[in-house]
Amino acid sequence: MLREIRTEIKIEAPADRVWEVLTDFAHYPDWNPFIKYLKGTPAEGARIEVKMVPPESKGMVFKPKVLKYQRCKEFTWLGHVVIPGLFDGEHTFELKTAPDNMTLFIQQEKFYGILLPFLKNALDQGTQAGFEAMNKDLKNICESKRESFRNS
Repeated sequence: MLREIRTEIKIEAPADRVWEVLTDFAHYPDWNPFIKYLKGTPAEGARIEVKMVPPESKGMVFKPKVLKYQRCKEFTWLGHVVIPGLFDGEHTFELKTAPDNMTLFIQQEKFYGILLPFLKNALDQGTQAGFEAMNKDLKNICESKRESFRNS
């Protein structure tokens, strides 16, 4: 059984600007309503630590393995709850260059595992809303006329 959540948003900024904000993990607590922190070095094969807090949830901390980290294009990790196969999630951030110096930001996650049928409602509501909130705030920061959101 597989469940996929996918969101996308057009951002009026070049991919390198979106990537700069997206990968400045130290500033996630300042702007990201969904991923409260991401720690570690996002290199392929490395483990990182992520805390995700969907709306109306206490959130969850996990230590996924980075599957792909390609500058200005894609960042994908695979996480497990307790043991592989119980409840797994493959999370992807993808950037696609669009006309007029715009970027299409895609955030998606593929969920699978034996607990999936019991968590489907939480995923469909909270996780979907968390993706959309993060996408919106990422768009707002990247489109800001300020030189850098770090200077705010």
